[in-house]
Amino acid sequence: MDVVETTAWCRALLDQARAAGRVVGLVPTMGALHDGHRSLMARARADCDVVAVSIFVNPLQFGDPEDMERYPRTLERDLLVCAEAGVDVAFVPTVRQMYPSWPAPSTTVSVGGVSDAWEGASRPGHFDGVATVVAKLFAIAGPCRAYFGLKDFQQLAVVRCLARDLSLPVEVVGCRIVREPDGLALSSRNVRLSAGEREAATVLSRALAAGRAAVASGERSGAAVGRAMRAAVALEPLVRLDYAVAVDAATLEESDAIDNPRAVRLLVAAQVGPVRLIDNSAALETADEVPAVPDATDQVRLLERIG
Repeated sequence: MDVVETTAWCRALLDQARAAGRVVGLVPTMGALHDGHRSLMARARADCDVVAVSIFVNPLQFGDPEDMERYPRTLERDLLVCAEAGVDVAFVPTVRQMYPSWPAPSTTVSVGGVSDAWEGASRPGHFDGVATVVAKLFAIAGPCRAYFGLKDFQQLAVVRCLARDLSLPVEVVGCRIVREPDGLALSSRNVRLSAGEREAATVLSRALAAGRAAVASGERSGAAVGRAMRAAVALEPLVRLDYAVAVDAATLEESDAIDNPRAVRLLVAAQVGPVRLIDNSAALETADEVPAVPDATDQVRLLERIG
């Protein structure tokens, strides 16, 4: 595995691979890798000839500098995870390498519409930071397939819009949510939860289940589905809800009447102790979620699990 720190070196390696007729897969991450990231790497490994993983804690997407300082950094372990997953190139740039004019980047990218509500409203500037770093990563990687988890559903919508509107030669691939056996979606931030907070956090997946149950029972009012989700969260005193809504999966606008449940996504976000957590699911039961992989180093079993 090549571990590279400069954009020029990363670009050269991937250009060389494409010149040899090989398909490149890119997995952008902020490190603190877990089984969700491993599933993205396995999908990229199955689809592509060359797999590149970026590990970069992007300062532009943090509104609170203290939140960025608290973000877990486990680079040595992350590189071992990448090597075990069969990654070919690990791109680990510095902030100055990614933003030459830091701390005042002269160019940023903004995606309107799908970024405006929900996380965009609760975390002003967050998606501008995401769009900027992803645009740079796509420019560095060149033509490729890029793999993102469905857990960050709004982020995935922003990235898809970015690639489409800027005519970037990147196929954006959304991959299924990986969960713990108790339903909690995997997140690098979960390690900051106390035992009690960790248990309380499972209410997010239970809220989504309540929303799906309402839809499955015939409820077609988006507001009523949202109320069912919020009622579930209200039972957990350690969790401070931000939003729990049913939205159009394409526009992310709140759904009034659910005419087509398969076109609706359920979103939830809450503060649990020191950590902000998000989760989502389809309005109807689908196969877009899998439990955590028991042995994430066993690539054969991992590929079988994510199909």
